[in-house]
Amino acid sequence: MAKQQEDFLSKLVLWNNDPEHAELVREKAEGGNVHAQYALGLMYAEGRGIEPDDIQAYVWLTHAVAQGDQDAATLRYVLLSKMAPNDIAAAVRRVEQGANPEERARA
Repeated sequence: MAKQQEDFLSKLVLWNNDPEHAELVREKAEGGNVHAQYALGLMYAEGRGIEPDDIQAYVWLTHAVAQGDQDAATLRYVLLSKMAPNDIAAAVRRVEQGANPEERARA
């Protein structure tokens, strides 16, 4: 497991704004890979390879937190400290709806 995390995170450093890498990470995250969920949350939080989106960052980090990722919990806490209350409410609603976060964003 640690090797997978290193791969996702090292590629974020090396390919800071690579949309193709973002798509690969998204596919793995949608498949339930906790490391990819954390990486995708980080990518949304920082705008690496995709447009920054605090709500999507929160949603993906929450998925990783649900699988026990403590780094995701820390990043989500930092993210929450800078989000507006209405954005937090929207992010929580998306998580509670339980659907694929990407599909909810398009709805």
